[in-house]
Amino acid sequence: MINLNGKIALVTGASSGIGAATAAKLAEAGAKVGIAARRTEKLEDLKKQIEANGGEALVIEMDVVDPAWIEAGVKKLVAAYGSIDILVNNAGLMPLSDIDQFKVDEWHRMVDVNVNGVLNTTAAVLPQMIKQHSGHIFNMSSIAGRKVFKGLSVYCATKHAVTAFSDGLRMEVGQKHNIRVTCIQPGAVATELYDHITDPSYRKQMDELAGQMTFLQGDDIGAMIVFAAQAPAHVDVAELFVLPVEQGW
Repeated sequence: MINLNGKIALVTGASSGIGAATAAKLAEAGAKVGIAARRTEKLEDLKKQIEANGGEALVIEMDVVDPAWIEAGVKKLVAAYGSIDILVNNAGLMPLSDIDQFKVDEWHRMVDVNVNGVLNTTAAVLPQMIKQHSGHIFNMSSIAGRKVFKGLSVYCATKHAVTAFSDGLRMEVGQKHNIRVTCIQPGAVATELYDHITDPSYRKQMDELAGQMTFLQGDDIGAMIVFAAQAPAHVDVAELFVLPVEQGW
């Protein structure tokens, strides 16, 4: 198993949910973590939590839609710690609505964050990993990257894109540059994603779903990421499809 002690990780969307939990889990396993998001006050709270538990974290203000912010954040992390060994592309949005409601701004924002954000951050980190001839990239897809759900057409399209990009990236950089790629595909997780839903009927559906099953927690996904990151060097956990026991669809 790979020892994560002293490894350097960058986690986007780290201000809450899966991102915050993953950063804490990686720090607990010994990694030094760059925690990136737009809400720096939340990141400062997370940094204090990580340090109280004996870990180390660096706050990075970052909007994954803006390549300049990402480049600056990556430079800050490398300047502080010397490398980037793990990238967790976690930032994402999930506003539900039917296509014929024409919430076009929400569609474009999802594409910008969920797809372009992954591409932008990967492009910024990959040269460092290629230089090191090592690294591990985690891309956050979803059950929506495997199946299509009503009200989630654009979101599903973005997550299918993340899944496809992950497969192609693994083919192109895996053996050539010794970089592992893992696509994480969670089912229902209790996160702030549902706060982005502006359609009242779909918001009600999500609330009802939460009453019908025990959602996964961010810690559950963070633990899966640590598991894959610690896998022996010759092992690439290509995909992790993680569902609540009660979510059989």
